[in-house]
Amino acid sequence: MFAVVARSVLAPLARLVYRPVVEGRENVPRRGPVILASNHLSFIDSVVIPLVAPRPVAFLAKAEYFTGTGLKGRLSRAFFSAIDAVAVERGTHRAAQASLDAALGVLNEGRAFGIYPEGTRSLDGRLYRGRTGVAWLALTSGALVVPVALAGTEQIQPVGSRLPRVRRITVRFGEPLDFSDRAAALAGGTAASGPVRRAVTDEIMDAIHALSDQTRAAAYNEPPKSAAA
Repeated sequence: MFAVVARSVLAPLARLVYRPVVEGRENVPRRGPVILASNHLSFIDSVVIPLVAPRPVAFLAKAEYFTGTGLKGRLSRAFFSAIDAVAVERGTHRAAQASLDAALGVLNEGRAFGIYPEGTRSLDGRLYRGRTGVAWLALTSGALVVPVALAGTEQIQPVGSRLPRVRRITVRFGEPLDFSDRAAALAGGTAASGPVRRAVTDEIMDAIHALSDQTRAAAYNEPPKSAAA
């Protein structure tokens, strides 16, 4: 019930308050598995994309959001369940693979899954090198990849702020990318998996960059040591 309210009431209300500029919604397939690969500027990104996309979009969320107690815990659990968030444990290599497996489960159900190839949000506004988990998902599931570019979400909830602000944002959905030819090459044994995953990831990041026009960073985006700890 809360999920229905979130999409039928909260989404129009958010559009009324924030007046987002949304471009390319028609590029998101209405049915079947699809990966929405986006740049990452703010915690609020995982709320913005599901609210403006033409279909429900699942994102991974820390398991702690679903296990809290008291009123705050119940509200957190209800909210993240409403936006189709998938609970995962974080922090280890095994947890990283478990996260990819959970995402694959979403795609195997024919649903839409959102992912940030940079891994963590950009604190300086640059677009960092993509990690190859997004390519593994695309090649394993056979899902199309829709590149997404967000602009202005870092102004809604800057790092360290507790309450969102009213700021104008832009969300651009690019044309779907089809990597079925690369998946077939891997299945036929005519290509090595590592280089293919790297090439697919770079192609996805190029598409995101074309939409966002962010300054590129050659390095991976590593979380601050305090956050990593």
